[in-house]
Amino acid sequence: MADVLTVDDPDDPRLSDYTGLTDVELRRRREPAEGLFIAEGEKVLRRALQAGYPMRSLLLSAKWLDALADVVEEADAPVYLVDPALAEQVTGYHVHRGALASMQRRPLPDAAELLAAARRVAVLESVNDHTNIGAIFRSAAALGMDAVLLSPDCADPLYRRSVKVSMGAVFSVPYARLTPWPQGLAALRESGCRLLALTPDGEAVPLDEAAPHRLERVALMLGAEGSGLSPEALAAADTRVRIPMAHGVDSLNVGAAAAVAFYAVTAGRSGA
Repeated sequence: MADVLTVDDPDDPRLSDYTGLTDVELRRRREPAEGLFIAEGEKVLRRALQAGYPMRSLLLSAKWLDALADVVEEADAPVYLVDPALAEQVTGYHVHRGALASMQRRPLPDAAELLAAARRVAVLESVNDHTNIGAIFRSAAALGMDAVLLSPDCADPLYRRSVKVSMGAVFSVPYARLTPWPQGLAALRESGCRLLALTPDGEAVPLDEAAPHRLERVALMLGAEGSGLSPEALAAADTRVRIPMAHGVDSLNVGAAAAVAFYAVTAGRSGA
């Protein structure tokens, strides 16, 4: 059983993993460099542990001790007990979910390793909003995508907001960074994937006509909110596809568009 240690000083260095969680720029730089990420809330924390991420420490208020008794019992990392006011001082916000865990990152797999086994792949270019990343991973997990590949400038799937929005689904779908970009897209074609670029362009093929669910292997490319896919990414695609719109709407949020497109790509697959 882990040591349960009461901490009453917000400047205690043992709480350093949790400082300034609302400072996005600080945490974006710090977390990957230090090899950590933050899991917020009981459900997300349990999913991170089930996915095999080692726990560095656990920060919780007293009322969560019973709910997380099994986690505390099995933990091989320190458990810090703090009152809610102190947690807010340390993190910068009211931790209403009651429990935070600092988790150890694992090395990302090589993109080629993922492509060896994946038949349905999502490829994201410059999606740098953490909420959108979380929503896309949640849909990818729910709808049976096999892997996600990210351009180097995509947001971090393990950033606290991404993990929270995904409800821990970022732990369920294998992902890797695809480099160099966009030259690395050639690896998808070499693996046998047909590259479909999602775009609102009226000249693109309607998604249902492209029948992606019938393709043996397919990679669906999605771009950032607003700007969409770059000309280079579009040029690398085999087919440009679109989701038909009604009532004068020209496009969907990239998270919503991803869910629609993932369903089209995986429809009819066992378990999707």
